[in-house]
Amino acid sequence: MQDKNLDNAIASNKTYGDLDVQHAVFCRLREEDPVHWTEPDGFEPFWTVSKHADVMEIERQQDRFLNAPRSKLFSIDFQREILELMQGKTHLVRGLPQMDGLDHKAYRQLTQAWFQPKQVKQLEARIAALAKRTVDDLVEKGPELDFYADIAVWYPLRVIMLILGLPAADETRLLRITQAYFGGSDAEVQKGSDLIKATQDYIAYFDGVSEDRRRNPTDDVASVIANSQIDGRPIGHYEASSYYIALASAGHDTTSGTAAGGLLALMQNPEQWRKLKADPSLVPLAVDEMVRWVSPVKHFFRTATEDYVLRGKDIKAGEHLMMCYPSANRDEDVFGDPFAFRVDRNPNRHVGFGFGAHVCLGMFMAKLELQILFRELLSRVDSFELNGEPAWVETSFVGGLKRLPVRMHLEEAATAAA
Repeated sequence: MQDKNLDNAIASNKTYGDLDVQHAVFCRLREEDPVHWTEPDGFEPFWTVSKHADVMEIERQQDRFLNAPRSKLFSIDFQREILELMQGKTHLVRGLPQMDGLDHKAYRQLTQAWFQPKQVKQLEARIAALAKRTVDDLVEKGPELDFYADIAVWYPLRVIMLILGLPAADETRLLRITQAYFGGSDAEVQKGSDLIKATQDYIAYFDGVSEDRRRNPTDDVASVIANSQIDGRPIGHYEASSYYIALASAGHDTTSGTAAGGLLALMQNPEQWRKLKADPSLVPLAVDEMVRWVSPVKHFFRTATEDYVLRGKDIKAGEHLMMCYPSANRDEDVFGDPFAFRVDRNPNRHVGFGFGAHVCLGMFMAKLELQILFRELLSRVDSFELNGEPAWVETSFVGGLKRLPVRMHLEEAATAAA
């Protein structure tokens, strides 16, 4: 099946800014051509992989399907720009999502202990204080506000800054850089910047952080990275900068997108909000459902190292595959009634954090952050309702809502206290 309009839609940032269009594209692919040869205008061709089982099959086989050399959907012109700027390197950054094999294992182990459940649990009280502060801000700014811009972007940013040991005074600077970094072609989000400029801004910022931590190491992840060694040698500048960028950007943007998208789903399904209010023990399940529902990471690429047959299609060595997480997370073969948002969905085999060796490093942290935030919201807010039209970022890679106007109704006790 070859359809130029379909191929262009798969690659277009605008597709992901309109959920009706996005899901229509992926429903068609899952039904008609789940492993689809895709030749969009201006892009190197690739296989679009839209079924949950096929995404899992690829993710399980890290030797047959590599992160390098192509990890994201970039146009041919932009890839050339990167090669020229980076003097032959294929990536602006080389973090965990661009690594394979022993390299990936060695770099992941540098900080892995910080993101395991035991260590994350030790931060729970400090994260809870940030959640309380976040809901305090909500109450103060309400009852009408933009939940995404006024609330959701700040909470996970402050959590990742806590982990990295960054000063609160840098919040606004880091938020601006992150939004430009993941803004896709959305001028409203990028605000005059772009991916290359945002990457350069990140590097300049973290160069200062790294220099300080080498002189004055403290108990934070920034110090771990700055003073780490790989194969007995100090970590290189390119890899260290990439590590900082991956933690600061992905650890922030994906969680803020899930928080806002999760709240939108609860407003659109008020019976689910009431169910959660009545039984807060469902919050962990609800958070997993939010991740499935929003799927803030839209795709990652893999490159085949050998010929391989996937769902009857002949994948040739060197060909690229785009794993489409929003599609896998709506797969009718895996999820009963996949277009229903259910706070008690169990089991929930979503791939919102990836799978296998490359599963999201910060998965436990993100889940805990969201659970704490929504418990705080449920205890202090009676209900939310939409107060305008929500809007999604036009990006094919990582993103969620960019506007979520709401009106909230506080619990009587909270209103009296205010």
